[in-house]
Amino acid sequence: MKKILLITENFPPKDGGSVRWFWELYSRLDPKNVVIAAHNFPESKAFDQHHNLNVIRIPLHSKEWGFRSLSGLKFYWSCFWKLKNLIKIHEISEIHCGRVIHEGVTAWLNSRFLGVPYICYVHGEDIESASTSREQSLLVRQVCKNAKLLVCNSKNSMRLVEELGFEAQAKCRVLNPGVDTNKFIPAIEDNDFKQAMGWSGKQVLLTVGRLQRRKGQDYLVKAMPKLILSNPNLHYAIVGRGECESELRELIRELSLTEHVTMYTDLDDAALIKCYQQCDVFILPNRTIGNDIEGFGMVLAEAQACGKPVIAGRSGGTAETMLEGVTGYVIDCSTPDKLAEELNPLLIEDKMKGFGEIGLIHVKKTLDWQAHVVKALKIFEL
Repeated sequence: MKKILLITENFPPKDGGSVRWFWELYSRLDPKNVVIAAHNFPESKAFDQHHNLNVIRIPLHSKEWGFRSLSGLKFYWSCFWKLKNLIKIHEISEIHCGRVIHEGVTAWLNSRFLGVPYICYVHGEDIESASTSREQSLLVRQVCKNAKLLVCNSKNSMRLVEELGFEAQAKCRVLNPGVDTNKFIPAIEDNDFKQAMGWSGKQVLLTVGRLQRRKGQDYLVKAMPKLILSNPNLHYAIVGRGECESELRELIRELSLTEHVTMYTDLDDAALIKCYQQCDVFILPNRTIGNDIEGFGMVLAEAQACGKPVIAGRSGGTAETMLEGVTGYVIDCSTPDKLAEELNPLLIEDKMKGFGEIGLIHVKKTLDWQAHVVKALKIFEL
């Protein structure tokens, strides 16, 4: 039986879409045949007491991903030896890399010395970012060229692999992230929860995601004054943590939107699911920032699993999460004005009636984690 070593900085207790992806997928594989080398966060010890996976914590974070700096060289040298030892000790027959860079670079180096094949995940924003650096582009090209397979989170990411000159699409396989449809489920209206959240009597737009410009929370906040003119009961709920928290809070204050926009940065999983269930429309107003794109948009799948219509920005692979015009819409979120112009008629003309019910069927059939695992096993040849 093949024994896999997953190398990833993005693993719980860290937050994020790719974090959840790796957790949900590899926790469903046979633990006897999977070893996980993950970054050692301060909360890792407490988290690792509550699962039975073979997780080995090593430093997997670096500010430098190239070889030109001394810190970058030291990082890769340290990772190379640590993973080389893990491969020998656990008799690893295949390496899975959480990203093309930096995890893929370490796998490529070990493959050259030990002959162990490797598979790399591609998320879209990782290769877009690498393409802006000549040094990183050279590294990514070598990683892609020598990889056994490239597992892309969307058709859009697969297209980027070839367009950016890293490898032909023939080496790529598309594996969309999934959703736990036993956990993310529809629910009847919960008036107590709505009252506690300040949502009673309001039309609630919900965004769940890291607080960063690519996710677009800032532009939707800026669009709210126009949207409120047509819909005074509109309320925008933002759930997440991230580097733009202070900026968003200041923006809400400057635009006098404290009665129409609320941020939640410390919700637990139960409250998060309640937010999905009790909102009216889920929106991910994502946009492209330079070479930073939304590869897929797992939160859109989670919202549909809760029976909600979804709206996303016309950027990256978000359209692949839904049936456009049937379970959700893709709109232009590149400026606040365009966002307001395209979003407003969707909210006031009831153009999404019945979308939630169809979205639930769509997700259960195509994006449930169990269906995801079946696809993954075929790709991994397990």
